[in-house]
Amino acid sequence: MTTSAPGVRARDRVELSIGGMTCASCAARIEKKLNRMDGVEAAVNFATEKARVDYGPGVTVEELIATVERTGYTAELPPPPAPAAEPATAHRPAAARPAERDPLRERLLVSAVLSVPVVLLSMVPALQFTDWQWLAFALTGPVVVHGGLPFHRAAWTNLRHGAATMDTLVSLGTLAAFGWSCWALFLGHAGVPGMRHDFSLPVGGTDPSGTLYLETAAGVTVLILLGRHLEARSKRRAGAALRALLDLGAGDVAVLQDGREVRLPVERLTVGMRFVVRPGEKIATDGTVVEGASAVDASMLTGESVPVEVTVGDTVTGATVNAGGRLVVEATRVGADTQLSRTARLVEEAQNGKAAAQRLADRVSAVFVPVVILIALATLVGRLLTTSSPTDAFTAAVAVLIIACPCALGLATPTALLVGTGRGAQLGILIKGPEVLESTRRVDTVVLDKTGTVTTGRMALLAVHTAEGVTEAEVLRLAGAVEHASEHPVARAIAEAAADRLGGLPPVDDFRSLPGRGVEGIVDGRTVTAGRGARPTDGARHLPPVLARAMAAAEAAGRTAVAVGWDGEARAVLEVADAVRPTSAEAVARLRALGLRPVLLTGDNPAAAGAVAAEVGIAPRDVVAGVLPEEKVDTVRRLQAEGRVVAMVGDGVNDAAALAQADLGLAMGTGTDAAIEAGDLTLVRGDLRSAADAIRLSRRTLGTIRGNLCWAFGYNVAAIPLAAAGLLNPMVAGAAMAFSSVFVVSNSLRLRRFQPA
Repeated sequence: MTTSAPGVRARDRVELSIGGMTCASCAARIEKKLNRMDGVEAAVNFATEKARVDYGPGVTVEELIATVERTGYTAELPPPPAPAAEPATAHRPAAARPAERDPLRERLLVSAVLSVPVVLLSMVPALQFTDWQWLAFALTGPVVVHGGLPFHRAAWTNLRHGAATMDTLVSLGTLAAFGWSCWALFLGHAGVPGMRHDFSLPVGGTDPSGTLYLETAAGVTVLILLGRHLEARSKRRAGAALRALLDLGAGDVAVLQDGREVRLPVERLTVGMRFVVRPGEKIATDGTVVEGASAVDASMLTGESVPVEVTVGDTVTGATVNAGGRLVVEATRVGADTQLSRTARLVEEAQNGKAAAQRLADRVSAVFVPVVILIALATLVGRLLTTSSPTDAFTAAVAVLIIACPCALGLATPTALLVGTGRGAQLGILIKGPEVLESTRRVDTVVLDKTGTVTTGRMALLAVHTAEGVTEAEVLRLAGAVEHASEHPVARAIAEAAADRLGGLPPVDDFRSLPGRGVEGIVDGRTVTAGRGARPTDGARHLPPVLARAMAAAEAAGRTAVAVGWDGEARAVLEVADAVRPTSAEAVARLRALGLRPVLLTGDNPAAAGAVAAEVGIAPRDVVAGVLPEEKVDTVRRLQAEGRVVAMVGDGVNDAAALAQADLGLAMGTGTDAAIEAGDLTLVRGDLRSAADAIRLSRRTLGTIRGNLCWAFGYNVAAIPLAAAGLLNPMVAGAAMAFSSVFVVSNSLRLRRFQPA
């Protein structure tokens, strides 16, 4: 249970596990009852069987549960995590766990075995021996009573609460078919020895007292049980990505205590503890490396296949795998604060939401069943008056009851969200809710923050220009050594580049800082000076023409130019700048291919911004430079005022307000918590190409939801009139109803195959 805003206990939020729901109208009833309570706002998800409830002061969780139970269903708080004392059980491999009993599958198998002879005997006259109808009756009874018990029980429970659901339709249809058959057998002519029976798709006029519907009662029960079984299995597959995400965490951890390694359950880790991670082991929680260096495989969280090199001072994420050397890590986040837990929470919250189209479907489902019952009664009365055939009238009415399927409406959005958000989590794309999907469809402009989004956010050495007779290696050796003693970001960039290329740097003596000019020191007996001025040493009157041109070009491109000299002569010019990410140009091209206009936004100077824009393929007219953090929001508002639907991609605290203002906020997962909280989509990988993938996945998920809803609405609009017109046999109607839900879930499962461009 969490408060809606830290420090302000205005509203609380709780998630309840709901039991007993069998269709979308069940979820709609529970949601309606909860929302009638003062200060309560609830959303019930049929696919996940959960209710997310926001409630104010004066309302307790016990009252919420009691309201659900008075509606005819069960509710409880989700079970707590497995106790720390039993880590082996909590993290036992799936193969080692005992197989769970599936009552629905058992009921389906028994009913199917009993129903097959009934259907064959009823539909194939050649198999109908003398008194075959009594064997069919004996086999159908257990199917209707035992196999259909879940439907009858739910229908009775709903009737006691003055409600009707999908189970009401199924129960009414199968009991009516079985009851008619009982009347025909015991009181009519159907029990006569030698009676013959055949099957036809449309309703045909026959003797009412000699007509049996045993195959309808048994077949429909089995088909709907099969549909429920396939639907449940598909829903489990749909939620597999989130379950896999939650199972990523380590089970136990080697904690350092008094210089010794002690194995503890991961639940007992606290902030500040230091633990050991050996090659091949999972990192137990988020932390900072305090000893060792290695490569870390984060593909299960970010979708990035290339391991990331880490060393002392670098941060690591829980559930990633140490692919190299031994690491000692100090825990900085544990439990619900870790990136893995926050990722799972974001995904689960997104799956509990509802798109605008689904809210319409919920309203339809809430009144659907009563309307279907009225249509069935109207069909019965209408056909009795127009055809004078009780058999035709009864068959058509039963077909109407059975063909109706609000389940597909209820499953259309949540199953697509389950699969789409789960697949996104596997690829390092976190979608915060279905409302986000609606935004991705309308977005036409994407605003890109420069620093940390298009660029790396760190200064890097980009070019080395040398005077005649001077080698690049010599310049890097001397300049890197003297800059290594400085803490300035530009100096660090030069020193790190030199160390990487040369493998090591010589020591520096007599190091000193030259205010306004740079730094100076003695390296290998030479007095080396490096600075941003055109005169790196007192003895240098001016730069050689080749270096002067290089410096002018670098400054025109918005880069920092550092002049290097020794022995009284200027020897080189180094270009340093915030390096563009290698994938940014490709990312911008992908965003353009999606129909988006990219705009570069930065507080940097126009020259630097223009150079970055030119490198990644953004037009000069779409560069907004020199803006203060608070002016970023104004830029987004200005674009919106021009009629544009704006997406914003950023990573820093100064981007949070703009991310919140934008119609769609995409936060880089490598950025600050403030930016991630303000965004609608989080790109865990920190790669700008993920922004294009996120929009593609969101649009694909939205398209799947719309396709599902079109099918669900279209199915009912077409099927119910056909049934009422007597063109569908009830058993065919039962098969169509059962597989309409399976179709919707199967269509959603196609999102599991989504791949990045």
